[in-house]
Amino acid sequence: MNQMTKKPLIDLLSSQVRADIDHWITKYPEEQKQSAVMAALRIVQDDNKGHLTNELMDAVASYLDMPNIAVYEVATFYSMYEHAPVGRHKICVCNSVSCLLNGSPGLLDYLQEKLGVKLGEITADGKFSIKEVECLGACVGAPAVMIGKDYYENLTREKIDQILEELD
Repeated sequence: MNQMTKKPLIDLLSSQVRADIDHWITKYPEEQKQSAVMAALRIVQDDNKGHLTNELMDAVASYLDMPNIAVYEVATFYSMYEHAPVGRHKICVCNSVSCLLNGSPGLLDYLQEKLGVKLGEITADGKFSIKEVECLGACVGAPAVMIGKDYYENLTREKIDQILEELD
């Protein structure tokens, strides 16, 4: 390999990331390892501070022996995958009918004003970003947000303030 040649895609995935992906691969028949693509993308995204790059998606495709486009199709279809940097705490605000009827537009406006960012932006300190998502499946507790892997329901401005204060 000369100096102008890119390093192999597998080198973009740490040994721990590969081990984590391998764990998911074992859950499927040997000839169906591409079924682990969603888990692999999540693992790689988490390892890359919350977002995917084309190079990382190509590395996942290579590792799972699948066409790059097949990985891109999954990564662009589901809203849980990010293609640009996000804050340490990504706040996903639900916009389903139940949440809309119970005040999520007002909470979204409040969050944007309080944090000084619009949807898709990151606070100056890198701590927060806000994203609107189609449905969190938390209709009974509307309005709801998801921050990281945690759900928060029956939200008010006061509850949002308390939640944000408790995050590092």
